[in-house]
This record gives sequence, structure tokens and C-alpha cells, in this order.
Amino acid sequence: MTQLFALHSSYGLATAVAALDEGLLGDDERVLVPFHSARVPETSEGIARTRALAGLRGRFDRVEDLGELLGARHPSSWSPEDDDLPMLSRLLCRAWQVDPRQLELFVQSPQVAPARTLMELFPGAPVTVVGDGLMTYSPMRVRMSHAVAARIGRVVYADVVPGVRPLVGSPAATPVPVRADAFRATLEQTGAGGAPDVPADGMPTVLVLGQYLSALGLMSAHDEVALQSRLIDRAMRWQPGRVVFAPHPSAPPLLSDALRDRARAHGVPFAQHRGAVPAELLASRLGARAVVACFSTALPTVRSLYGIPIGSAGVDTVLAGLVPYENSNRIPATIVDALTRPDSPYAEPDSLQALVDAVGYAMQPVVAAHLRERAEEVLSALDADERDRYFSPERLASLRLPGAPAAGRVRRMLSGEGVGGVGRLEEARLTVRGARSRVRRAWKAIRGR
Repeated sequence: MTQLFALHSSYGLATAVAALDEGLLGDDERVLVPFHSARVPETSEGIARTRALAGLRGRFDRVEDLGELLGARHPSSWSPEDDDLPMLSRLLCRAWQVDPRQLELFVQSPQVAPARTLMELFPGAPVTVVGDGLMTYSPMRVRMSHAVAARIGRVVYADVVPGVRPLVGSPAATPVPVRADAFRATLEQTGAGGAPDVPADGMPTVLVLGQYLSALGLMSAHDEVALQSRLIDRAMRWQPGRVVFAPHPSAPPLLSDALRDRARAHGVPFAQHRGAVPAELLASRLGARAVVACFSTALPTVRSLYGIPIGSAGVDTVLAGLVPYENSNRIPATIVDALTRPDSPYAEPDSLQALVDAVGYAMQPVVAAHLRERAEEVLSALDADERDRYFSPERLASLRLPGAPAAGRVRRMLSGEGVGGVGRLEEARLTVRGARSRVRRAWKAIRGR
């Protein structure tokens, strides 16, 4: 048997290697098929080239770079015609020296290319989903054909939100959690050759992480600058002697300037880290008192791996502004909000799982139809403030879930609540038209026409 790992993120690669080291995935031939998922791959390094990941790539028997095979085509746009699939399958088997009858696929983001394409190219291969941070806890974004969905047997993920099961691949896929200490050991190998570009001098430090949310369309650039200031305000709760900011690699200097100015207003020294050390390792090596961000996956990860306190700011704004409701960032934002709220009612894994299940159903009521009853139970128990924080009234109304706003008289007239689903105003208009037609016919009959 050959295990083919089609991975695109360092987090996913570390998750897969940690699972291999733990003996969770067997001991077959392992082939890494890395690809670069960035919108503009030329602006950053992928996992096939990053020097810090060389040790993790060395855990595989072979590395077959998918990017080199596709050439100028972006991996996310690789969707060949159905008629070409058998030919491409044979060509890939020859290029990668694999037997399709003895093949198991390990993929990230199974609902989109290139993972979905690979699953179509090898229709007989069982599939394991490799988690990629908090996105793993979201349900599938699209409904997959039974021929594909039935082959997803496992979900391997770093257990950084202990006690909470991921929704991707559920209910059929078996969750395979990777222990936090095993994931930490693997993650630390990615920074073995690097060092923070900020001295670890024992100064009380709070680490602030940037995400460049405006580039994702989650807010305007102006709003993100305001959010950055809130991150600094949140960091002040730990009384730091220094704030270290790790910006998103693509973020413009304007965002860093906003944090620098806010820290100066608080009278706190400000430093910026632009090295390749992962945020979790950076927090550990700096001995950070806390890590603050909006809803970065690094927040629950650093708390689970190193026991460092975490804080967030602006996540409530993000939750309120996410459109459409099924935006894939909703579950990560929900989890971080629930974990970092003061006196959070979701501190226990069971209560957080219930919230994740309910939000997951509201996001994808078809894919996650099995969670309908769970969502009804959760929503029935929530007060109005909690419902409004995580669920939009329009979504509740469209799904007819508990807590949906009562339809007013005008809304009922405009909605399809009349006979046969016809709105009441339309029903009245048709009634009047019918009456007029009958009067005209009667008048013609009287006049003998």
C-alpha cells in the first residue's frame, strides 16, 4: 500500500508527520505531494521549498511536487474534464510510480481542487482528511457525491481544542486526534534552525498576531486598522513591558504602523517579528505572558501546546459582518470567541461542542443535516443575546429554527404563507382579477355576446 499525502500548509504537514510519529497511520510507503495554495504563489514559499520544513519532508519516502507537474496552472484551478480523468490517472500512476489498486489518499480541503481532483482521479482509493487548524471544525462547504463522500473514512487533526470533534467529514468519518504533546514535538522541529529576530531577554512580553483580514474581504482596510488598535488595548490587560507584533507576511506597513502608534500611546515599547519561526514557537521562545489576535488558529494551539494565556479582539465584529452566513471563517471565529470571552459559558468541551454543532448546522443545513435536532436543542436553551452573537435572525428564519423572529403581518403578507405558497398580497390581487373576469363574462352573457 502507498500513502499519498497531498498537502499545502505547514500546519497540515506537521499534523500528518505527528500522526505518523504516533503510529496512527500505519507504516506503508509514504509519498508527499506538496502544492502551493497561495493566490499568488510567486509571493511566498510553499511547503515544498521552505527550509524550516526540510526535516518534516524527510519523513516521507519520496516527494513529488504537484506544482512542478501542473506548471503554470494554479492547483486550485485544476479541474480536468471527466473524459480526461482515466488518461490522467494512468499518467500520474506512471509519473509517481504508484499502483491505483494499492493507494490511500491523504488530503486537505477535500471539497476543492486539487484535493477533489485527486479523489476523482483515483476513485478506488480510501481517503483520509488531514486537518488544517480550526477550519477542520467546520462542516464541508459543498455536498460531495456519495461515491466520494463514502470513501472518507478518517479525519486526522491536531487536538488543540480538547474534547471538541471536527465536523469535516462527519458523521461517517472517524476522528483521529493527534495528542498536543506529539504535535508540539513535531512543530518544534520546524523551528530548530531558526531563531526569533526579537531577543528573548526576559522582558514581560505579549505577542500580537496579524491576519490581514481586509485581504480576505472580511472587513475594510480602515476597519482593520481600527481592529489593530483594539488588539493592543487587549494586550495591555497582561501589563506587558513590551509588545511584539508578528504581521501577516502580505500585510502592508500601514497595519504595523497602527499598532506601533497605539503601543506608544500606552507607553509600551514595540517590536516587530518578521522571521520564519511559527507563532506558537515564537510565543514559547519569548516566554510570552499572553498571545493576542483576532481569530487565528495559533490562539488555541499555543494555549493547548504551551499553556500560554490567549486573548482576542474584534472577533465579535467579524462574526456580525461575515457574509454569507456559511462563510468558512465562521467556525474558527466562533471557537476563538467562545474560548476567549470573559466568563465564557462555553469553557467546558461539551458546551463548546454543542455550540459548534449548532453553528455548523446553520452554516450547512444540507451537508450537516444530521445536526438539525442538536441545533434545535441548543437554540432553544440560548437567551436572545447569545443567539444574536452567533446566529443571524435571517438564517434562523430561513431554516425555521428556534429563536427566529416572529413574522409581522406585513412580512406574512409578502411571504409565501398564502394558499399554495402564494403571498397574501399576491393572493388578494389574483382574487380581484378573477372577480373582474367573472363580471365581464356575466355582462357579455346578459348582452348576448
